[in-house]
Order: sequence, then structure tokens, then C-alpha cells
Amino acid sequence: MAEDMTIDSYLAAGGMLTNPTNVPARYRAELMKLMATFVDSELAGAAGFADIINQGPGIKERIAAAKIVLEKTDNADRVLRIMGEFGADTQRYANHHPWTARLERDADIGAARTEQDMRLAVFNYPIQGWADAVMMNLLMARAVVVQLADFTMISYQPLAEAFRAIAPIETRHGELALEGAAKLVEDGEVEALQASADYWWPRVAASFGTGSAGRTETLRAMGLRRTGNAEMRTRWEAEAANLLDSLGLKRP
Repeated sequence: MAEDMTIDSYLAAGGMLTNPTNVPARYRAELMKLMATFVDSELAGAAGFADIINQGPGIKERIAAAKIVLEKTDNADRVLRIMGEFGADTQRYANHHPWTARLERDADIGAARTEQDMRLAVFNYPIQGWADAVMMNLLMARAVVVQLADFTMISYQPLAEAFRAIAPIETRHGELALEGAAKLVEDGEVEALQASADYWWPRVAASFGTGSAGRTETLRAMGLRRTGNAEMRTRWEAEAANLLDSLGLKRP
């Protein structure tokens, strides 16, 4: 970084930070929020999916579900270690909240979250049965892939590198979900899958949030965001609709 350049102008010019030293307070707060949202969502997602493993119709499906639970937990740990470098209590973190907690199926909380639990709102809803789990994973995995495409380019280099390692793993989770959904279609579960698609679509869509233009520009200036929420949601809608179409299902 040039001696006459402030950290803020350095970031706005596309600069990268490599360690917690001299990180601006606002940057640190936004970076921690981003990491907490990812970690909490991965832990909550893994916990919810763990409950469904034994509902898999066969050994192959149960192995796939168990693999997803393991890898989501590992992904959370990878990012949590970076949070630890900023002072987060990594030993306490994973146990401070009941990650299996869920709302009623018909609850509607939009994109709401709390400071104690930063999971995306979609992970507050309960999964009901194997077909429902497969569809939720199919739609959410595609949303995660879209979001990670942005996160892999953020200005905090260690986290960008972590997300680049995580991205293909999350992509594979979506591929496993598509394989599982195709098998369910073969088995005549089209109606159940469509009902689950209708349920999860708006809840996954809400995970992109709304976000003011001003906030998005602030995050862009910090190098913590490149793509706006609306643009990411539009990309997800198109890609998710194509997945449903390939299964003979309709976009809600």
C-alpha cells in the first residue's frame, strides 16, 4: 500500500488486506458479520440435515446426506478459524446456540435474523421428510453457489481463499441434491417435490435480502461486495428455474 494512501482508499481501489492488523473498525464489523452469517448458516444447515439422514431411502442417499453434514460443518470450521484471528471465542462458538431449533412450518419471518444467531432466515424453517430435504438442498445449494461467486473475490485475502476452497464443495452438494431429486422423480414423487419447491422457493429467495443501495455501495468500497442483492437473486432465479425445469417441475 502506498504510504500516502489511506486504508479506505486502498480498499476502494481494489486493494487486499491479509491479516487483522490495522483493519478499520467498520471493515472489521462488516467482515465479522459476513463470516458469522456464513458460519451460523452452515452449522444450522448441517444440524437440520443431520436429523434427516436416516430418512434416506437407501444407503447411497444416507451416505450423501452424511457427507453434506460433515462438509458443511467443516466449511463452518474453516471460516470460524479466521474469525478466531479477530478474537472470536471459537471454542464456545459452536455450542452457544441450539442449531437444531426451528420455527413452525407456516411461520413467516422474511429475512429476519438476530444478533445471537446470524443464520440466514431460511435455516429457521423445519424440513419435513426426505423429498423436502432434497428440494431444500437443491434450491439453497444453488443460492450458496451464487453468493460464493461474490465472496471468493472479497478484499480480505485469507477469507477469499477459504471461500475459493469451499465453493466446489458447495457446488457438489447441489449436484448430489439434483441426483437425489432425479431419483425421486423416477420413483413418482413429482407431486411431493413440487409442493416442496413451492414452499422453499420464496424462503430461499429471501436469503438474498433486500439491502439498500447505499449499504451495497459502502460494502463495494470496502471490497466486501461486488454484486448487488437484486442481481444475485435474479441469477439464482434463472439457474434454479432451469434446475426445476430439468426435473419436469414448475418454478413457483
